[in-house]
Order: sequence, then structure tokens, then C-alpha cells
Amino acid sequence: MAKTPTPESGMTEAPLSALVLLFEGFEEVEALTPVDLLTRANVAVTLAGIDTPETVTGRSGISVQLACELKDLPIQDFDCLILPGGPGIAKLRRHPLLCKTLRKQYQSGRTLACICAAPLLMLDAGILPGPAYTCHPSAENELPDAQNKALVRDHDCITARGAGNALPFSLALIQHLIDNETAHSIARAICSPENPNL
Repeated sequence: MAKTPTPESGMTEAPLSALVLLFEGFEEVEALTPVDLLTRANVAVTLAGIDTPETVTGRSGISVQLACELKDLPIQDFDCLILPGGPGIAKLRRHPLLCKTLRKQYQSGRTLACICAAPLLMLDAGILPGPAYTCHPSAENELPDAQNKALVRDHDCITARGAGNALPFSLALIQHLIDNETAHSIARAICSPENPNL
């Protein structure tokens, strides 16, 4: 799936792109770990708010500057859409634009990545039941088909259980979007322990 320069033609394809959607009360580790690692992999990352135009504050009080709002974005332009979890998920349930965005991303065959309680929003969007997935234990009462695994990949859908899985989740995104070599290279550079999911 990697997009690379093509010297023979003298043209360079557009870089891979990822959209990270943030909201008040998001889980910082789950959001910013993918931002950091994807940036290291030369993926263009955009931070957008859901009903929040400029800055958003996570569950631990860390504020993040946003590039734009979801409503202003052409979602189909992003190769990957990432949703962290956190207590703020509760206020996003059945959000019309968010549900539409998630459906379009999934139906287009582009990568959709949700961690922690964010698979609840996949349920709201009508994506679940469908692909295999995992989620935070706190969401399992609504998501009884969740697998008891730290990380689940089913075609273009990648899910993880929680903040403690943010690093393998991020490396799995790099592996999926680019290749094994890049994921392993970044894992070695940050002194990550061997990841059995890669």
C-alpha cells in the first residue's frame, strides 16, 4: 500500500495521509503515539477536532492544537482515519457527521483504526457487527463479539484494547500502510521490545 517516488516516470505520488480525530476527554497516549510514529514513517498526519475548532484537552489535561474541524475536511482524501478512546467517547455517541465519516472510510476500503472504547463509534456507524475487532473491557457490554486480544487486524480495520497497546497499535498501522521493514526499523529506533504482532 506504500506510495513511493517513481524515478522512472520523473513523478512522485502523494505521501500517505492519516487523519486523527480528537475530542474533549480523549486519551492522550492513544492519540499522540500514532501521531508520533506515523510522522516518523513520513505519513502526513492531520489533527482535526470533532465540534472543536482550535484546541482540545485530553483526559489528563494535555491540550493539543488542531489543524481544523471534521466538518471542513474532504474525508475521502485520507488513507487512514484514527480514533482514540477516552471518557469523551460518551458524548460522541451517534454523532451524525462522525458516523457518516466512519462509514465512508470503511466502505471505501481505506484504513480505519480505533482503540480503547472507540469501537463503540463503529457500532453507532453500523460498521459493527462486521469486521473482527477488540475493545476496552468497559465497552464489552455493548460489544459482546469483541475478541480478548490486545490488537486485532481484519483487512483495513485495526483495533486495540487501550492505552497500554498504543505502541503496537501504532506500529501495526505503519506495517499496514507501508511495510514490515519500516515498522521494524521504527521499532528498533525507539528501542521497542519485540512485537509479536509485527
